[in-house]
Amino acid sequence: MSVQLAANILIGIALVAFLAYRQATWQYLDPARIWRGPLIMGVIGVVVLAQTKATITSTDVVFLGIEALITVGVGLTMGRITRFRTVGTPDDKGRTIQSRTGWLGAGLWIVLIVVRIGLDVVGGHFGAHLLTSTGTILLVLALNRAARAVVLDQRIPRGDRRTRGMMVR
Repeated sequence: MSVQLAANILIGIALVAFLAYRQATWQYLDPARIWRGPLIMGVIGVVVLAQTKATITSTDVVFLGIEALITVGVGLTMGRITRFRTVGTPDDKGRTIQSRTGWLGAGLWIVLIVVRIGLDVVGGHFGAHLLTSTGTILLVLALNRAARAVVLDQRIPRGDRRTRGMMVR
């Protein structure tokens, strides 16, 4: 096992554990913040991929496409199962809405990581080596979080129903 692969595994496990914990506990919701994470991960992922010297093959594209479809599906599901509650006392930033997906959301993270590892193994046998890149991992996580954000953005409880979501309909 290479040092980069070991580092990718540790980073991936730490990030998934952190996100699973956050899914299972009530967190104050900031509509702008739900887009910040995917944007940052996506930009870093693109920069890292741009620095990769690996050749992109058609096999890489096929496996990346499969992985993208699965991660977007999981992200949309996470957005759909998210629950909201309003608390009586605002936090220090004035927020009163909290959200969580619960243990089902945490379980979806486990499913996502198992599928990702499975695709890495199968893809490696077929010659798709770009899947193990740190940039690819970040882009997949960014896709998942962005898909979740699209659904959440439309579901956030707001006082004025005419101003729902940041996305244009």
